[in-house]
Amino acid sequence: MELLTDPQVWLAFVTLTALEIVLGIDNIIFITILVGRLPAKVRARARTIGLSLAMITRILLLLSLVWIMRLTEPLFAVLGNEISGRDLILIGGGLFLLAKSTSEIHGNLEGEEETRRGIAKATFGAMMIQIALIDIVFSFDSVITAVGMAQHVEVMIAAVVVAVLVMMFAAAPIGAFVERHPTVKMLALSFLILIGVALIADGLGLHIPKGYLYFAMAFSLGVEMLNIRARRRARPVHLHKRGPRG
Repeated sequence: MELLTDPQVWLAFVTLTALEIVLGIDNIIFITILVGRLPAKVRARARTIGLSLAMITRILLLLSLVWIMRLTEPLFAVLGNEISGRDLILIGGGLFLLAKSTSEIHGNLEGEEETRRGIAKATFGAMMIQIALIDIVFSFDSVITAVGMAQHVEVMIAAVVVAVLVMMFAAAPIGAFVERHPTVKMLALSFLILIGVALIADGLGLHIPKGYLYFAMAFSLGVEMLNIRARRRARPVHLHKRGPRG
């Protein structure tokens, strides 16, 4: 009851929830693109399960703060840079994102036949395993932010749950929009490559502020929205000039 009546706790909760949603953008993009390989009838269920796994992963990490702090202790050094368990996870996650995004871009550039082949190969269980693995990587930023923003584990967990619920409602329209616009999907895949490079750099001790990455993505997305609107306005004019045949 003391937490519910403390205005500082509520301020931390609202701020942390907003930050968790922002930090979850890359997770939504990855899950959206990954479930696009599955048959249309199971995509909604895959998104829900994927985001539920993300929520469970964050909560478990929050309840394992002592273990997380041990992960930051150096294990060995490479070229003068100390590498910890956390760094190894970030580097591994970054390499996985680079490989997966590059593979998806290749599939999209190869055309419809390659896309159908990729959908045929995709299995629900394999996708859930990939989502669960990348959720662990994405959860580190989320958990570290939560620890820095709030002092009570209850507040952190509540913020994570609310943020994931918001992400669940947003995932479906975001997924539908990405599927309707191939250029936006390519932009999202490029963004995931950027995130992968940032994770590897962070694991090697070269921290790139997420704000720069999100600004670059927001700017690129804004330009693409203008392009989509321009194409919609130009299409009727183009059809009118051609006129009916015969």
